[in-house]
Amino acid sequence: MNTFENNAYFWQKIDTLTFSSHFVLSQSKGSSHPTYHNLVYPLDYGYLKDTLSADANGIAMYKGSLSTSMVNACVIAADILKKDIEIKLLLGCTPSEEEDILRFLNQTEFQKTVLIRRANTVPTWAMND
Repeated sequence: MNTFENNAYFWQKIDTLTFSSHFVLSQSKGSSHPTYHNLVYPLDYGYLKDTLSADANGIAMYKGSLSTSMVNACVIAADILKKDIEIKLLLGCTPSEEEDILRFLNQTEFQKTVLIRRANTVPTWAMND
């Protein structure tokens, strides 16, 4: 598994976005994708109201089974059909649920994703001293 240098300040900003927005459910766990009916959502999926994203629908989010209000990871998806890159937040997901999301998002040849887990370190380049 590749490791990405995490920055606690980045996750702090993600928390601020999450805490100041309302989650809107667009696809419940077990429902079929609206266009690709053979794709079944492994978790509740939606977006953060009053936020912006590349698709103009708000920041995308998967909600896991853990009772928490903190984002524990994000997924970066490269889609060659739509010719875009999307970021999706994972809220309260177990490691098993993270794997389910990766399996769901990587099952076509047109989209591939990476997962970045939350960390609490601050790299030296991020220090403001």
